[in-house]
Amino acid sequence: MGAAADQKLIHSEKSLYRDVFVYDNATADGTTRCLCFTRLCTIGRQTCIDLKAPNRLVFEYTRMVLGALYLKPDPHTILIIGLGGGTLPRTLEQLLPQADIDVVEIDPSVVGVAEQYFGFRPDERVHLIVQDGRAYVRQSLRGPRRYDLIILDAYEHQYIPEHMLTREFLIEVRSLLQPGGIVAANTFSTSRLYNNESVTYSSVYGQFYNLRSGNRVILASNAQLPSIDEATRNSRLFTAAFEPYGVTAQTVLAMFSTRPDWDTKARVLTDQYSPSNLLNGPP
Repeated sequence: MGAAADQKLIHSEKSLYRDVFVYDNATADGTTRCLCFTRLCTIGRQTCIDLKAPNRLVFEYTRMVLGALYLKPDPHTILIIGLGGGTLPRTLEQLLPQADIDVVEIDPSVVGVAEQYFGFRPDERVHLIVQDGRAYVRQSLRGPRRYDLIILDAYEHQYIPEHMLTREFLIEVRSLLQPGGIVAANTFSTSRLYNNESVTYSSVYGQFYNLRSGNRVILASNAQLPSIDEATRNSRLFTAAFEPYGVTAQTVLAMFSTRPDWDTKARVLTDQYSPSNLLNGPP
C-alpha cells in the first residue's frame, strides 16, 4: 500500500542491505508512523503505528498472526524472524507474561530505527539477535532450544528473502519447533509465487490454515493441526485481552480455511529452484 500524500519524512538512511525511511502520516484521527524500504513507501510499508494509540495493531496481518494463539494459547518460547518496527514482539510480550521471545533481524539500521522511532526495547524477556534468520535457525538446531511458536515475518523491499522461501528452510524451521509447535508465516495473498509457496508449505507441514486478506498468513504445525473447534474454544481465552489491540476473535476465525485455493501441481521451491526474483509481484 502506498503512503499518504500528506506524509512527512522524519528519518532516512542507507543501510548495508537497503534504504530505510520513516514517515509520519497525518490522518483525521491523528498520526500514523510508518517504516518503509522504498522512498514514499511506493512498494509497501513494513510497520506502522498509531502514535495516539500505539497498542492498536494498524496492519491486518498482525491481527491475523495473533490467530496462532488460537492454536497454541500458551507459548512459552517464541521466535520472530524479522523485526520491522517491533510491533509483534511488543504485543506478544504484553499479552503473554510467561513467554520468552527471541527476535532475529539482519539489519542493524532497522534495529536502530525500531528503538528510536517505534518504541522497541529488548529486555529480560525479549532478546534481540542481529543475524540472518536462516543462519540463526540452522545454528540453533545444533543446540537444545526449541520454540512453541515461530513467526516468519522477514521482508526485503519487495518480497520475502529467497533463501527463506524454500522447502529446505521450512524443514529447518519445523525441526526447531517443540512437539505440537506452531509456525505463522506472513506472506502475500496475491503473487506469482502463491502456488509455489503453498505447495512448498504443504510438502513440509501437510494441511495448514490459510488466512487471506490484504496479506495472507499461513498457520501450520509439526503435529496434527488443531481443529477449528479447538481454535474457537481457545479464541475465547483472548476476547478481552485482544480488545486494546483492535482484534476480534470472530473476524480472525472467519479467515481460517484449510481448503487449497492454489494449483496443487505447482513446483515446490527448493534451494536449487527458488526464482523469487522472477516470479514475485502482482500476477
